[in-house]
Amino acid sequence: MEPRLISELLMQHLDRQPENVKLRIKVYMALRGAILEGRLPPGTKLPPTRTLAEDMDVGRNTIVRVYEQLTVEGYIEGRVGDGSYVSDAVARGPKAEAPKRLLGARREGLSRRGGAIAAHAGSSIAQRGAFTPGVPDVELFPFAVWRKLVAKYIDQDQSHLLQYAYAGYGPLRKTLASYLRVTRMMPVDPKQIIIINGSHQAIDLCARMLADHGDRAWIEDPGYWGARNVLSAAGLQVQPIPLDDKGIAPTAEDWGRPPRLIFVSPSSQYPTGTMLSLDRRLALLERADEAGSWIIEDDYDNELHYSGRPLASLFGLANRQRVIYLGTLSKVMFPGIRLAYLVVPEDLVDAFVIGNAELYRGGRLAEQAALAEFIEEGHFTGHIKRMRGVYSERRAVLLDEMKACLGDLVSPSDGHAGLQIVYRFNQPVDDTMVVAQSLAEGVVCRPLSMYYIDQSRRQPGLNLGFAAVPEARIRPAVHTLASAIEREHARMLQRAAQRG
Repeated sequence: MEPRLISELLMQHLDRQPENVKLRIKVYMALRGAILEGRLPPGTKLPPTRTLAEDMDVGRNTIVRVYEQLTVEGYIEGRVGDGSYVSDAVARGPKAEAPKRLLGARREGLSRRGGAIAAHAGSSIAQRGAFTPGVPDVELFPFAVWRKLVAKYIDQDQSHLLQYAYAGYGPLRKTLASYLRVTRMMPVDPKQIIIINGSHQAIDLCARMLADHGDRAWIEDPGYWGARNVLSAAGLQVQPIPLDDKGIAPTAEDWGRPPRLIFVSPSSQYPTGTMLSLDRRLALLERADEAGSWIIEDDYDNELHYSGRPLASLFGLANRQRVIYLGTLSKVMFPGIRLAYLVVPEDLVDAFVIGNAELYRGGRLAEQAALAEFIEEGHFTGHIKRMRGVYSERRAVLLDEMKACLGDLVSPSDGHAGLQIVYRFNQPVDDTMVVAQSLAEGVVCRPLSMYYIDQSRRQPGLNLGFAAVPEARIRPAVHTLASAIEREHARMLQRAAQRG
């Protein structure tokens, strides 16, 4: 089918979509609908992104992101040097009618909040492979030990572990308190610890217990999309605060309109890896106390540092207890465990325990009991030590290969912790195009630009996860990625020359 005919077909689909829906979602639904209806049969070659964008009078990045999403979902496939095609897998799957409901269309049942959540999703279906950021290597987790411990507590003689839980399993709270005293210099009482089903639920609980609808929440920019979306869904006004080489950098003007909540990751900022300097930490604590602001400290990967020791936690530095500490086990164990914990000031404990029970209902005590023993027997710290060594080697390989392939075209972030490295481009490169081209060749990464809220400060780059990629797979993946970067850089230089 001719590209012009495909464009006209998609425009017909586009006209059927509700007006109050984000353009990217409209284009996505139009193209997916045409594929599912069979009007674009398997093997159909799709127009190049630039051609389709011009024909439909939309931004090229919109088409790139749509192609990327449909590639991840299996509707289209990229062929190296030959463009994008409708996947043969569509013919093998069950026949489907064109979707009648569109995400974000309030008249079809979703609230404004539900539509906003669906239309501004930051998560991705692709959660494996080079270079998916934020993912540990689950293949190296000691599952034999873990299975034995879980089986021990899922037993008829342990029926008390099958009930609801309010703050979590008591022995685990005690074990975590001891662990934090040693590793994070946090003198906490076990009763201050509340076990939560994942960090997103923990952030949501903080937002609902500490802020009202319409209150302001600061978040680092660039920053973690998950926190941004959870806070927004809770009805808060999310305000991006820029970073510099010392971490989050609010101005005097920002403090003139202080927030109710401040979400920060001081030990290893996500995604940049920047460590919040000591003077910034102390200043942030002082100003937050003066303004009556609450700080949510996301300490998501403090165990995974590769040089020196991390600074003390904000919670441990705070004198007047304006900090809520958030810890998670997804990065050091495995993502599917979905266990996180909050450490709250003593005068908030009772309210947070009640709030957690009323809003979410706790449970999973058998897994929590297994985790307590897993930590007490030394398996937890042993696994962390082992993985720190493995990840450090993989990180070094990635750094070396990127330097060898791309030289000064890219610069890595200065962070020395975590599961990923951010690379910034030193020359004109469209990071969304690089991501789309790499994905078509089987390499997964995230554009740095997607982590920004303030478009005026957006910088192009890539967020590359190395932890779950064996060394033998890092090298060829880097070569694929480097080729995509060089092609896109050359294209942009040619385009600039034509304009000049």
